[in-house]
Amino acid sequence: MASASAVNGNAWWRRPTNLWASSRLGAAMLRPTMHLIDRPLMRLTRGRCAMTFGLPTLLLTTTGVKSGKSRTAPLLAIPHGEDLAVIGTGFGSTQHPAWHFNLQAKPEVRVEFRGESWAARARAASEEERVSIWPTAVGIYPGYDKYKGRVGSREIPIYVLERTTG
Repeated sequence: MASASAVNGNAWWRRPTNLWASSRLGAAMLRPTMHLIDRPLMRLTRGRCAMTFGLPTLLLTTTGVKSGKSRTAPLLAIPHGEDLAVIGTGFGSTQHPAWHFNLQAKPEVRVEFRGESWAARARAASEEERVSIWPTAVGIYPGYDKYKGRVGSREIPIYVLERTTG
């Protein structure tokens, strides 16, 4: 996996984009709409293009707790050894994202990342892993720190996605 600095890049537009996306207004606008655009956009471009403006983004397909139907969410992909991690800030929401509950009920998922698709098992990151993953995530997207300050008393879930098939 690439390092956080290699993934994040130094494009001139990165800072203003991150500032807007992590603002209360940006988060309020992106929370209900981003996934509606990113799912088809990422599938159409085989993961090369997403509204995350060059940040490493994956599509995580879970099974709905209540519906039993497949649910796909675009999330930032955080490198973690040979695996990827995802973080449930919900754009700084005081509520856990729906995919968090889906993973708790059924951790078997499908991951689409950079044109590849594979089965994985999601598990909650250990405390030691959380300490390692969080700074990597903030290095990729500094907005995570802003979100952390807005989630209230809830602990932000961090999951490690471990590949189960080739």
